[in-house]
Amino acid sequence: MSFHEIRFPADLSFGSVGGPERRTDIVQLTSGHEERNTPWAHSRRRYDAGLGLRSLDDVEALIAFFEARQGQLFGFRWKDWADFKSCAPSKRTGKGDQVIAYGDGVTRSFQLIKNYTSGGATYARPITKPVSGSVVAAVQDVEHREGVHFEIDTDTGIITFEETPLAGVEISAGYEFDVPVRFDTDRINVSVASFRAGQVPDVPVVEVRI
Repeated sequence: MSFHEIRFPADLSFGSVGGPERRTDIVQLTSGHEERNTPWAHSRRRYDAGLGLRSLDDVEALIAFFEARQGQLFGFRWKDWADFKSCAPSKRTGKGDQVIAYGDGVTRSFQLIKNYTSGGATYARPITKPVSGSVVAAVQDVEHREGVHFEIDTDTGIITFEETPLAGVEISAGYEFDVPVRFDTDRINVSVASFRAGQVPDVPVVEVRI
């Protein structure tokens, strides 16, 4: 896949609008009941990278980023300010934030995940773009260090332990992460409001599957 391992400028994405979307197929039965299905195993996120009234330097930075990605051609990283940690945004990440797997005595590599739980239901979201240097991990609550006890592939979110975790042990991790996205348009419109300010009102961004 055509992907650039670079983050959209975080100061420009702050204040953006967006979040997860789902796809649900609903069949209305003659009885009045419904049958609901989804073809998606995972949600997909959409954002608007458009800028309100900002300095022309900010507008130029967005244009430069857009041009370097060649519009929709190349994906990139996006910081979702509402959901970018393995814990609550106000808290500090820790080794026990997310249970990502249980050892089977054979597997050494595991996908980072984030669990969303409400009312007894849980959705496990694969995390494929962890932030370099942010990942901490534990096996059975014993802290492990990156570069010593495990390696993390920040392009895929795969964590690989030096020693195979024993069967049944809990494997947990904490991290910050980005969302893999691309521009959802090949065109942007810029409005210059003055000699020092301008705006780009609508720049749609959509999550891509990794």
